[in-house]
Amino acid sequence: MRLVIIASHPVQYYAPIYRALAQRLEVMVLYGHQATRKDQAEAGFGVGFEWDVDLLAGYAHRFLHNVAKEPGLGRFTGVDTPDVGTYLEGADAVLLMGWNLKCFHQALWAAKRRGIKVIVRGDSQLETARASWKRLAKEIVYPLFLRSFDAALVVGARNQAYWRHYGFPQQRLFWAPHCVDQAWFAAHAAAPAGAQLRAQSGIDPTTPLVLFAGKLVAFKRPLDVVDAVARLRQAGDRLEVMVAGTGALAEVLKARAGELEVPLHLLGFCNQSQMPAVYAAANLLVLPSDGRETWGLVVNEALACGCPVLVSDEVGCAPDMAAVLGAGVCFRCGDIADLAAHMGTALNRPPGEERLLRARESFAVERVVEGVVRCLEALIPQQKI
Repeated sequence: MRLVIIASHPVQYYAPIYRALAQRLEVMVLYGHQATRKDQAEAGFGVGFEWDVDLLAGYAHRFLHNVAKEPGLGRFTGVDTPDVGTYLEGADAVLLMGWNLKCFHQALWAAKRRGIKVIVRGDSQLETARASWKRLAKEIVYPLFLRSFDAALVVGARNQAYWRHYGFPQQRLFWAPHCVDQAWFAAHAAAPAGAQLRAQSGIDPTTPLVLFAGKLVAFKRPLDVVDAVARLRQAGDRLEVMVAGTGALAEVLKARAGELEVPLHLLGFCNQSQMPAVYAAANLLVLPSDGRETWGLVVNEALACGCPVLVSDEVGCAPDMAAVLGAGVCFRCGDIADLAAHMGTALNRPPGEERLLRARESFAVERVVEGVVRCLEALIPQQKI
């Protein structure tokens, strides 16, 4: 069976999925845009960079001709690929990795004209803050628009609720959760790597270390981590904070930590190959984002490395993580006292290896492949996979 995947640009989280699918199917990934260092900086990372792991090996791919006047990922018209239909010939199904760019809509209607089944995968959720006029418009348009897809791959509980809210048929939804390359992270997260990073950063091996990993932007609320740690330190705990990431709030975060006398270790931007050591060095990852964090794949990364996690109740993955790790994994977004209380509990009584293993298995690349195969078998029953 031939599956054509339409993606905006190479993404470190999706490449392992494409490689795994290529072991089961004839896969071709069509990219609409080749992201530049400038694109990465504008996406909130704060610095221009290129990923230091190979995102293109292990599966067939090509870059489409992007005719946009202002190419980029930040606007609907920034990825415009009118010739995409040419590359759909002979496909049994098309998988769209979203619908927020013009290239996805061009592929959708090109596939429809050719009678090709169209599947979509995204992580939209209802909790994301939107203007009232936009919510109203979606209530009118989306029940019809979303049904133009033959099936949807669901990445989590809130994503499923999103599809059901707009009346998408349950029998056309297939579980394909958000995931990372767990084997790769686990293999690179050996204890010596974490110990070495602690030594380089001047952190005592016995000091409890709380990690924030991500862009330092407002909706991710990195200052909440410093504020909560400050509360625990005032109560006698000797915690320290490590931050892997950069962004607009870097200097504000540094000033807040200084004001509250919280030891802060700013690593700056950490490329993919550096992250396993960061997780291995930490005792707890905290993701305090609001509802604009539609999933939070750093949580998956941390779990793959054996690092316990704590997330706000507005983060997209919160109900899924609570289901496998227990309700104690979530705290009320923006409530510093609640975050501090949960942080103290998580550090003193971390989840056992059995729960961490169950969480890793629930969100593995294999689960996505299984979901895609089930979906294709339902849409095209005459084809064998």
